[in-house]
Amino acid sequence: MTTLDLLAHPVRLRIVHAMADGRTRTTAELADRVPGAHRATVYRHVAALAEGGVLEVTDERRVRGAVERHYRLRHDRAVITPETAAAMSADDHRRAFTAAMAVLLAEFDAYLDRDAPSPAGDEVGYRQHVLWLTPAERADLIERMRAAITPHLGNAPGDGRAPHLLSPILFPTGEPAR
Repeated sequence: MTTLDLLAHPVRLRIVHAMADGRTRTTAELADRVPGAHRATVYRHVAALAEGGVLEVTDERRVRGAVERHYRLRHDRAVITPETAAAMSADDHRRAFTAAMAVLLAEFDAYLDRDAPSPAGDEVGYRQHVLWLTPAERADLIERMRAAITPHLGNAPGDGRAPHLLSPILFPTGEPAR
């Protein structure tokens, strides 16, 4: 299975997000971190991610006659490279985008299903804006967004930090004005 095949599935992508903090987890722990997905489904997708090299086994123990594995995310394998993205077909992009949107919906539902969610207090945002940009302005916007986000990508859990899902989406909706 290719990296695209592995990551263009909502449950597998949610597992990757759940593992992004660098900690090791068992499949049972992952099932608890992917609300709304059946345990058997999570077990099947963890196996696929491990077989594909996105997750690696860091420890194995016998627990009540079964083997319990601890997994770690291989960040270098959990990414669609620019070269892969450039080689993707329109249908591949549709599939990957659909998976990403399904993850957003599932994670937002899980957030709202918590005890006493506070969208206003948590500054939840889902605004959309139409921006008229030249190619140079678009490149500048992307660079500034990267500059704002990149310093936070290395933050570790702790110090009052909670994980947040940020999904910048940018695509043209029409032809350039003449």
